[in-house]
Amino acid sequence: AAVTRHKGHDVLVDALSTLAGMPWTLVCAGTLAREPELVRRLRERLAGAGLTERVRLAGPLTGAALDNAYAAADLLVLPSRGETYGMVVTEALARGLPVLGTEVGGLPEALGHAPDGERPGLLVPPDDPAALAGALARWLGDDALRARLRRAALHRRDTLTDWPVTTALLAAVLEEVAA
Repeated sequence: AAVTRHKGHDVLVDALSTLAGMPWTLVCAGTLAREPELVRRLRERLAGAGLTERVRLAGPLTGAALDNAYAAADLLVLPSRGETYGMVVTEALARGLPVLGTEVGGLPEALGHAPDGERPGLLVPPDDPAALAGALARWLGDDALRARLRRAALHRRDTLTDWPVTTALLAAVLEEVAA
């Protein structure tokens, strides 16, 4: 996700600054060019919290670099203040990666549920560093939770439609509306 205020990277940095005693690293993949002042402030906050060695603002990743980043990840964190859909959530789920997101817009729907009803991730209120930190602490400290969410993400992956099916479904809706 682009590093912007809308995507909540500042909330994530605030949350992570309270979890310095736990084992984690973060890679933020996405353009750094949209809000350079925000990126500058984030870097300052990271330095002030002593987190520069644990957080990497990678910039945009594509192709093999993006695939490698997903493969190395244990959890996708998207603390957005608003999302219409959240394509990155679907991209993570397509790889069987659990998601920690916010209860905004289309994110809960994109996250969905595995066939057994289990959510393949956690949702927290937007703009709430304490809630995000709490969910991250649960993820980091609870082996059973991580295993359950990983299983749910793998099962949710199996329910995602591919682009040809999605295109056909959208075309059918548009034809019905146009009729």
